[in-house]
Amino acid sequence: MFRTLLSVITLPIAVTLVTTCYVHAADEYPVHQDSTSQAGVPKGEVKGPFEWKSGIFPGTIRQYAIYVPAQYDASKPACSMIVQDGLGKANAWKLPTVLDNLIHKGDIPVQLGIFVSPGVVPAASENAQARYNRSYEYDGMSDLYARFLLEELLPEVAKSYNLSSDPNDRLIAGSSSGAICAFTAAWERPHEFRRVFSAVGAFVSLRGGDEYPTLVRKFESKPIRVFLQDGSTDLDIYAGNLWQANQSMLSSLKYSGYDVAHEWGDGGHNGKHSTAIMPDALRWLWRDYPEPIKPGVPPARRTELVIPGEDWELVSSGHQYTDSPAVNAAGEVFFADRGAGTVHVVTLDGQVSHFSTPGEGIGGLMFGPDGLLYGCHRGRKAIVRFKSNGEMETVVEDTNSNDLVMLHDGSGYFTDPTLQRVCRFTPDGKLTVVDMGINFPNGVITSPDQSLLFVSDTRGRFSFSFQIAPGGSLRHKQKYGHVHVSDSSSFSGADGWTVDTEGRRYLTTKQGLQVFDQLGRCHIILAFPQGATWMSNVCFGDPKLDTLYLTCEDKVFRRKINATGAVSWEAPVKPPKPRL
Repeated sequence: MFRTLLSVITLPIAVTLVTTCYVHAADEYPVHQDSTSQAGVPKGEVKGPFEWKSGIFPGTIRQYAIYVPAQYDASKPACSMIVQDGLGKANAWKLPTVLDNLIHKGDIPVQLGIFVSPGVVPAASENAQARYNRSYEYDGMSDLYARFLLEELLPEVAKSYNLSSDPNDRLIAGSSSGAICAFTAAWERPHEFRRVFSAVGAFVSLRGGDEYPTLVRKFESKPIRVFLQDGSTDLDIYAGNLWQANQSMLSSLKYSGYDVAHEWGDGGHNGKHSTAIMPDALRWLWRDYPEPIKPGVPPARRTELVIPGEDWELVSSGHQYTDSPAVNAAGEVFFADRGAGTVHVVTLDGQVSHFSTPGEGIGGLMFGPDGLLYGCHRGRKAIVRFKSNGEMETVVEDTNSNDLVMLHDGSGYFTDPTLQRVCRFTPDGKLTVVDMGINFPNGVITSPDQSLLFVSDTRGRFSFSFQIAPGGSLRHKQKYGHVHVSDSSSFSGADGWTVDTEGRRYLTTKQGLQVFDQLGRCHIILAFPQGATWMSNVCFGDPKLDTLYLTCEDKVFRRKINATGAVSWEAPVKPPKPRL
């Protein structure tokens, strides 16, 4: 029995969907009435196909076509529906007719259809084969395809048509690998794409897409609305079972509070079912327009850090390269501008002022138990400290250093990526090498009880844990924290740390701010501030130590969360026993 969409979708608001019940054979679905030409309905025009040569995907040539509805008004920015696999897929879905009917009825806003094919690198000769880019572009887990749309194709279309740049005005759709491509574009750029239609989506291990159910659960919810379609006889291949993968995606999207709907059938890996439901799926995706799509509120997580409505707030901008936020006893946060060679302070009233100009290469800041600010000075090859008036003095001479942590006894540890080592130093300037061999040791922090030391590896996907022995040496070295790695880079980008009183560790990475429990498991990933692509370091600040301060490229951000920071230069604090 072909069920109505309303019977399988739990909607957050009342929606009227017009469908009809049919009896059908397995994998056979009737044509929806809104997929057939109707008398009196103005017909749009499909223009193209046109050819496009991409710079983001070098050497590729592709075709794209544009559906222009009869109601298009060049004086008003139009919405858009972007479809992977080009005009062929759009025609198979009967999209020109569906869009004609739904726009005419007022069920969806006026929108242009942009139907784009995957790229192909033409064969070098008659005896050679072309290079087909479909899997690379569509199955890849990065923002590369989103960039292609945003930086190349959409600007080209916008030369001829008035396209809205509002992310709520964009729908992106695809089938199979084109479906995961559509989801990835919205996932990577939720501030550019927010409505996703996925048919028989290939959320399996072709190029890492099987990680999505996990990532969706761990990342804080994004402002995306998703419609999933699949059938129980979809492909079961070397990369995974697509039917099971789509059900896992639905489970994860629901878990994280996303606005998601689905229609399951008994079909295989084809477009029959998705074609039959397309009109009602588009109604659902565009329902309540122009209300903006917002992040969902997930049910209680095991690690409940996110406060609804709280997001990254800009504190300071216009620097060369911010790094190393450090909090003092009052809750004020100091940070370095490595490129400019300056140190600044964020006072409790939110004002930012200059503190010191120690010279280019200053970073790795943290206060010590003496109330003085310590730092790593690459330019001077020294560990330094600052008096309250900003005057600098040397603590350890002739050493490379990148980041440091200060303990309550006045000693400290620092990382030296140049020589792949971790060192300990004492207040009198004595230096001891305590570990060698981490590929790129970067951030360093202790547990709240100061019994364990953690070191990030920027070029690896694990962080390292050591037990601090009496006298300050390190023992029982182990790969401990499993860091999620982006498809856009061969390294994690793991950089700076901070820690809270529960023993959770917060690590800046290329995927976002990854939060680990005491057992080294990543529970949640806080997203980048909008427009940013690199996080350098993080600390807790403000009088209650309940606000994260993040150094990010040329800016500093802050965000209040449900946690309290621990500072290593105070007396050790025993965290609760971890939940296994």
